[in-house]
Amino acid sequence: MIDLTIEDQVAEVVLDAPGRLNALDEVALAELDDAYREAEAAGVRALLLRGEGRAFCAGRDISGVDAATDDALGYLRNRVTPLLWRMTAFPAPTFAAAHGACLGVGLGLLIATDVVYVADDAKIGSPFANLGATLDSGGHALFFDRLGAHRTLDLIYTGELMTGAEAVGAGLFSRAVPAAELLPFTRARVQQVAGGATNAFLASKRLVGELRDERVAFWAAVAHENEAQGRLSETLDYQEGFAAFQEKRRPRFTGR
Repeated sequence: MIDLTIEDQVAEVVLDAPGRLNALDEVALAELDDAYREAEAAGVRALLLRGEGRAFCAGRDISGVDAATDDALGYLRNRVTPLLWRMTAFPAPTFAAAHGACLGVGLGLLIATDVVYVADDAKIGSPFANLGATLDSGGHALFFDRLGAHRTLDLIYTGELMTGAEAVGAGLFSRAVPAAELLPFTRARVQQVAGGATNAFLASKRLVGELRDERVAFWAAVAHENEAQGRLSETLDYQEGFAAFQEKRRPRFTGR
């Protein structure tokens, strides 16, 4: 279900159950958590998440769920949320290449990823209108923050899905790419970032996380930037970057 390859300091994590549009049950979520643990232990400098087949991830696999006895709270609180925390805190830049259905928990996986490139015809939204359930995995927060209350509730009430191009136009994700170009485009970007100044990227990741999660005020954010820059000035990559600029050559970063 979950495949992991590591090469040239890049981890590629693949949702590989195309027959069910990569929908996730508890076993698959545990495997996905293990893949991120393994990639972290390997010290990779970038990570790519993608799905095989016609979709990125259609959400939770409910094909065998008995609604009368379903522990929805346990599934979300004990499996999904800890995984999203792990993904968000991953100690390297993370990317996702998303195509087809990106729904429910699948949407949550994208929310927990640093940079998301989507196929221009991807399908994004809240598919729960006909299930008697509600949007989960951080979807309310993302939609409200980027779309406002009216559009968020419109999508939830109607079950209307946005295309990838529409979602990017609304500020939900990073960039929309023609479907045929999505994976090579994303892999090229990931490889580029894996060769970059990893500590500087992680400093920005932490600063953006503070702004998102703690709503840090402007001057506090400036102070945190100053402190981050001070710490970075003591790294080898900082010294290499300045030396490369002064010597008019490309920097050779090592992530240290």
